[in-house]
Amino acid sequence: MPEYSLPYGFKNLTFNLPDNFQVDVLLPSSPKPIENPEQAILSALESPLGKASLLEFSGIESIGIAINDKTRPVPKQDVIAPLLNALKLLEVSEERITFFIGTGTHIMTADELPRILSQEIIDRYPVVIHDCDTSAMIDLGETARGTPIKINAEYYNCDLKITVGNVEPHHFMGFSGGVKTAAIGLASRETITQNHAMLTHPKAKTGIFHVNPMRQDLEEIGRKMGIHFSLSTILDEEKNILKVYFGDPQIVMKRAIPGIRENFGAQVSEPYDLVIASPGGAPKDINLYQAEKGLTQAANITRKGGWVVLVAACPEGSGSKKYENYVTNAGSHEAIIQQFKEGFFEVGPHKAYQIAEEAIKKNIVLVSDIPPERVNSWKITPSTPDLIEPLIKWISERLPEHARIAILPNATHTMTEVKK
Repeated sequence: MPEYSLPYGFKNLTFNLPDNFQVDVLLPSSPKPIENPEQAILSALESPLGKASLLEFSGIESIGIAINDKTRPVPKQDVIAPLLNALKLLEVSEERITFFIGTGTHIMTADELPRILSQEIIDRYPVVIHDCDTSAMIDLGETARGTPIKINAEYYNCDLKITVGNVEPHHFMGFSGGVKTAAIGLASRETITQNHAMLTHPKAKTGIFHVNPMRQDLEEIGRKMGIHFSLSTILDEEKNILKVYFGDPQIVMKRAIPGIRENFGAQVSEPYDLVIASPGGAPKDINLYQAEKGLTQAANITRKGGWVVLVAACPEGSGSKKYENYVTNAGSHEAIIQQFKEGFFEVGPHKAYQIAEEAIKKNIVLVSDIPPERVNSWKITPSTPDLIEPLIKWISERLPEHARIAILPNATHTMTEVKK
């Protein structure tokens, strides 16, 4: 029987599939990584999109650099060091250049900083870990959609505001990247909750940008925050840099999105009977909160009544106590969907809604390191890595004779779609 392997945490999980099934391995058609990423970063920094030069900001006294937290992949090639070298032109002292960790509603501690920043930067520059509940906020009014704009005040008050992150498919924002690192990552819980309450909107989907209400809401937040520059990369599955952009955040997104569609789109002729998917390994499967993004892409190409096996280590469990408390005490998946459609919304429990939307149409199994009884209490069928072979054998016996199976090694990074 053919053997297959999927990323699982920091290792791979291997399994076999019966010979009589059609099996498609769906990978993004990524181009080769940039041969000289350091030069590409330097070139981007020297010629910002939509701006004449960083020298426009000569004479400023403070710089704020917003970066993603531990739940987002960090490029293999260092993008921070070239950025800091470019900023030397502005002659701002190191103690006035502050890194802000855009945690959103996630939790991150100081001892976890080496996951995303070098020890040299941690030692030399101020680093602020944002807290959506306790950080001092500035009130910038409301967006056109009624979202209160309450943002980390220390970042907002910096003379030059920069975001650093990756552009990739996002299961309800359309795309990650650009201003999102700060407009959501450095926002208050109230701001995040109101924005994410648009989750049930039919246009809040992967690959939709200009008419996606959630994404356009945070674009407005980014403009009102006055974010000057975005340094954004497109990464392959190994976290190598494929493209790098620097400049006006909106122009950066405009340039990056066509490349995402081209390189990470996966169109299929018809839905599959079984999709076995990994979010892409660590850190994308650090917890269920993050791994669910891969579930969305897998479910997109699974037939009604079919099976989705999500292979995600989830060493940090669900990643949200609020999700656990809500889903454990909620009724059925149908009851969860009904409650959200009647107007209930809270960040954390919203993951229960996203999972329920798929679980009422497909059979979902989570293969993880989380104790099975906990997963079961979240209304998801549990399994463990050591049982992957018997699990697939059991599911295979329930599939049509000539079943179609898809393998998604990097589901979070893949924009799946059934051709219409």
